Amino acid sequence: MSYKLFIPGPVAVSEKTLRAMTQPLVGHRSSDFVSLYQSLQPELQALFFTQDPVYLSTSSAWGVMEGALRNVVQKKVLCCMNGAFSDKWLDVAQRCGLAAGALRFEWGQPVDPAALRRELATGQYDALTLIHNETSCGCMSDLAAVMAVVREFPGVISIIDTISSFSALAIRKDALGIDIMIAGSQKALALPPGLTPFAVSARALERAAATPGRGYYFDLLEFQRNHANGMTPSTPVIPLIYALQSKLEDIRSEGLETRYARHARLNQTVQAWGRARGFTLFPAAGYGSVTLNCFNNNLGYDLAALNKLLKSKHHLVIDGGYGKLKGKAFRISNMGDETDATIAALLQSLDSALAETPRLA
Repeated sequence: MSYKLFIPGPVAVSEKTLRAMTQPLVGHRSSDFVSLYQSLQPELQALFFTQDPVYLSTSSAWGVMEGALRNVVQKKVLCCMNGAFSDKWLDVAQRCGLAAGALRFEWGQPVDPAALRRELATGQYDALTLIHNETSCGCMSDLAAVMAVVREFPGVISIIDTISSFSALAIRKDALGIDIMIAGSQKALALPPGLTPFAVSARALERAAATPGRGYYFDLLEFQRNHANGMTPSTPVIPLIYALQSKLEDIRSEGLETRYARHARLNQTVQAWGRARGFTLFPAAGYGSVTLNCFNNNLGYDLAALNKLLKSKHHLVIDGGYGKLKGKAFRISNMGDETDATIAALLQSLDSALAETPRLA
């Protein structure tokens, strides 16, 4: 049985994108691949708002996130934590044998720039990790305010996960001073999982050159050496790069400002629906994600039963809460290729399913 995903990733992939992946393969060291790779750079740089190269890693974003740590942390990394995935980054750093500090906030609370300044002022750190849009709880930190603080500490390399916000709103990498900005394919780009575009500053490359133990697969210098020749370090999943090419065509056709406005409008549509039915938002007021809504299950619905109904009767699914929020909150994505019509149909299905869903309390 087929059904549509309204979870915070992976999201639904269009027929056009899927068809793009069926093109005949080319050799990854051929002139055809070089032409393909280089043709994507201008539009990728425009999406990242950067003059830096945009590398392509056919891996999950966690590969690049871990690799970034191994490339630039020499002293100690500060992990900004306010949800499941930012919490995980501390664990990843420690598993890599790196010294790591935790700047913790409650799930759903944004990273506080003043607290960040106090911690960085200790002088312990030479790198920082931050998840811009924490999908586990639907909280989006004020990236401009955070980066204004980071710029006060020129010895700190910033590693910023924009995986679930990239292409849904403007994130101006160079203007913000982001050193390593990591995107992802299966979120707002609405591609299948497994492709990670990321942009890296000259500062980060310099740090990497002086850092031992970088490994090979995610060595930033290997990415740069191959990028100069229009290639990737290892054999990439070429169909995903065809899919990216197709998606960049879609984004060009829609226009960036129209794309950003669509995401914001659909997000507000879902949020208004939830509020009108008595649900409250989980994240702190003013810090909700623009690509999903995380609602408290304050009305006590059986979320597992709700999703079973949605899947069997309406051929779609939402998320019934992640990690410690499972059953206590639910998440509805509006990212990717969704439209006013598809969101309206989703909300109509939700109303129908809620009418049949029992309450646990």
